[in-house]
Amino acid sequence: MPLIFITGGVRSGKSHFAEKAAVTHYQTDFMPAQRLIYIASGIALDHEMKQRIGRHQADRQAQNIEWLTIEAPYDIADTLHKLTDGDVVLWDCVTTWLTNAFYEGFDTGSPCVNQPGCLEEKLRVLKKAIGTLLEKRVTFFVVSNELFDEPPYPSEEVELYRQMLGTLHQWFVSVADEAYEINYGIVKKWK
Repeated sequence: MPLIFITGGVRSGKSHFAEKAAVTHYQTDFMPAQRLIYIASGIALDHEMKQRIGRHQADRQAQNIEWLTIEAPYDIADTLHKLTDGDVVLWDCVTTWLTNAFYEGFDTGSPCVNQPGCLEEKLRVLKKAIGTLLEKRVTFFVVSNELFDEPPYPSEEVELYRQMLGTLHQWFVSVADEAYEINYGIVKKWK
């Protein structure tokens, strides 16, 4: 299965590029695609996130093609295991999922980031699920944000997040068939 990794800055056009590429693949693949699936990791906890989610939903509806949307803010591995041969899948996005992973359990006073080994286990499970997915005939588009152009933050938690995201990006590119970076709407193919 092809894995296509797409990254870029906030509002760079990466989601639009990924959606368009997934639809094109869905419509023109030599094998009939089963389903066009959008895996959403965002949770509408504030007004800005509600607007962002609404904008993404409107963009998909404007394409006049039916997407099956699966909400997976936490257990992405379970969702990946349910994909079947012939699916064309867009996961948007890794950075939102990783943020959710960091703070899962916050409401009970025990966020994952404060539990030894919790984040590492979540990444291990994610990588294993993607490894299994690579053995299926699923086309998998993965979107993430580029956060590495800014200087280090004084917050250890933010730096841990950036380090984990950077390591995860490197892993995604290593297993990807194609890797793109979008800046200012300009697409650069790296792999």
